Amino acid sequence: MPIFGGKESNVFEAINRHLEMVGLTLEKFKEMITVYLEGNFEKAEELMREVERYEREADTLRREIETMLYQGAFLPANRGDYVRLSELIDNTADAAESAAHVLILAKPKIPKELKEEIMQLVEASLKTYDYVRKAVEMLNEDVNEALEYAKKTEEQEENADKLEYDILKKMFESEKITTYAKLIWNQVITKIGDIADRAEDASDQVMLMAIKRRG
Repeated sequence: MPIFGGKESNVFEAINRHLEMVGLTLEKFKEMITVYLEGNFEKAEELMREVERYEREADTLRREIETMLYQGAFLPANRGDYVRLSELIDNTADAAESAAHVLILAKPKIPKELKEEIMQLVEASLKTYDYVRKAVEMLNEDVNEALEYAKKTEEQEENADKLEYDILKKMFESEKITTYAKLIWNQVITKIGDIADRAEDASDQVMLMAIKRRG
């Protein structure tokens, strides 16, 4: 059963809405990458606008959470933890938006031999977010479960990190990919990896909060 009530419950409802909106941002980003790798650049640009829209809505929800916290939800000593958590969660959407901008503005040629692996990295990064999302949701239910999902987040980030390294290694060793494309895809792939990195940052915050609550 929920640990808190009243104003705190309202904050958790806002946090859950924020988690959902960040998740939608990431799903739209995945759709954009898929379409781009299929060669439909016009549709990919349309989807980038959707990524931007969802990210803006997530940012609005983050500010709403901060306002609710500073209006009296939770003890003063705990408010900063939730502000920090919402910022870290929001950073995952920022990373996706940043990757989308680089890809659409620069429009590098598609590295056909790496298409499948790029999508695997996107999937792995989004799975990292899925785990931390569950960890945050469990903070108000079961701190031990929150800790377990936070640990899964870290493990999944390591998987994403390995995929990122392998892709970059193959890309820079390739003689088929132009130098310009390598430079741009390096940025895009690194930023996709950043989604997992930012999710792991948030999982560290969940761990800290869960341990403090468990005493």
